[in-house]
Amino acid sequence: MKLNKMIAIGLMGVMTMGVIAGCGADTKKAEGGVPASKVTGTVTASGSSALLPLAKLAGDQFKAKNPDVSMTINGGGSGTGLKQVFDGTVTIGNSDVAAEEKLSPEQAKQLVDHKVAVVTMATVANKKIADTVKTLSKDQLKGIFTGQITNWSAVGGPDLPITLISRPATSGTRALFEKFALDGAKEATNKSLETDDSGALIQTIADNEGAIGYVALSYLGKSDKVAPIAIGGVAPTLENTYNGTYPVWGYEHMYTKGEAKDAAKSYLDFVVSDEFGKKIEEMGYGVTSKMKVSR
Repeated sequence: MKLNKMIAIGLMGVMTMGVIAGCGADTKKAEGGVPASKVTGTVTASGSSALLPLAKLAGDQFKAKNPDVSMTINGGGSGTGLKQVFDGTVTIGNSDVAAEEKLSPEQAKQLVDHKVAVVTMATVANKKIADTVKTLSKDQLKGIFTGQITNWSAVGGPDLPITLISRPATSGTRALFEKFALDGAKEATNKSLETDDSGALIQTIADNEGAIGYVALSYLGKSDKVAPIAIGGVAPTLENTYNGTYPVWGYEHMYTKGEAKDAAKSYLDFVVSDEFGKKIEEMGYGVTSKMKVSR
C-alpha cells in the first residue's frame, strides 16, 4: 500500500508539472505579440482636402496592420466633413478649422476634437509668374484675392490678367487662408474656376499661365509648373511655421461625435502615435509639439 501510494503521489506530481508547463507555454504564446483582441469594424471619414493625403496614408498603414477593419476616407471640404460627422454619416470629420467656424455652437459642442498635425497654407502661382513675382505683401495679396488687383503688372509681374482659382464657401482651407493671409477679407469667387480638390487646383494653375491659388504645403511639388510665392518675404516652410514668422497656418482636426471608440479610436491613436509621427513631416505637415507659437 505504501508503495502504491508513493507511485500515485509521484504521478500526480508529474501531471501537475505538466499542467504548469502547459500554462507557461500558453502564456508565452500570448506574450509573443498576438493581440488579445483584433481591431475590427468600420472607419469612414470625410472633409478637409488639405488633410486628405495624411489621412489616407495613415488609413493605408492602419489597414495593413488591421486587415479586418473597413476604411473609407474621402475629401469634400471641412464644412462637409463636420456636417457629416455631426449627422452620423461618417465616423470622423476632418477639418482645417475648429468646428465652431462651420457649425452652430450647439452642434459643435457634441463633437470631440483630435488635433493631429499643423498645416501650412502656401500661395501658389504658375511658375512663369512665380519666377518673376517671388513675394507679395499682405496688401497685394488681399488686392489680388478680393479682385481689386486684376493684372500681374500691378505687382511687378508681366502684363497678364490674373486668373483666380477660388475655393467654395465650405472649404476649411479657404477659411484659414482668409483669416490669416487676407486678415479676414472675403475672397472673390470665380465660379467657373472653383474647386476644393487641391490636386485639381494645382493642375488648373499649371495649365493657366496667369493663375494663382493656395494649397497645403503637402501638395507642393506635385507639378513643376507651379511654385509658391512668399508673403512679405517669408517663404511657406515648416521651419518658418514652427518659429511663427510665416502667418498662414492652422491645426488639422479630426472630429468624432462624442468620444472616439472601437475602430475609430484605434485609427486616431495610430495617427498620433510615434510610429506614424515620423511620416507627418515627410509629407509636409507640422508636428504640433514643435510649434513655438500657438493659437
